[in-house]
Amino acid sequence: MRRTFIVLLLPLVLFAQTFYATPKPSFEHPRKWLIRLNTKDLHTVNHTLGAIYNVLKAYPSDALEVLVVAYGPGIRVLRKDYDKHTLKRIKSLMAYDVQFEVCKNTMETMHWTKKEFIDGVSYVQTGVAEVIERKAAGWIEVTPY
Repeated sequence: MRRTFIVLLLPLVLFAQTFYATPKPSFEHPRKWLIRLNTKDLHTVNHTLGAIYNVLKAYPSDALEVLVVAYGPGIRVLRKDYDKHTLKRIKSLMAYDVQFEVCKNTMETMHWTKKEFIDGVSYVQTGVAEVIERKAAGWIEVTPY
């Protein structure tokens, strides 16, 4: 019985595909994915990065915009002295046009400067306000972990 179930389930798994809502994601109609990064926990951060890689593979090229807004403890992840392996993954995602934004309010609270952060990040004054405004503009917020 169990073997029969597995044999019947196998074709469904092998031919599974994502069904896109209308309009289908494309260069003209990209999906806009917003992710909040408010933790410096290495395990959680790397799971989040892995989820970004997986979602990028699920969409056609140029059909998905990804923005990671870091605030609170999350901005620590984008500093040059964070975990080297994780920073390598972040820079790789940046090569795929994933955007990373750093909250300047948190930077000021921590007395950190822009020179302490990796190249290629953008800065916003208030990370949480950026999340609110992006959602108001139609971005889809899903934070994987």
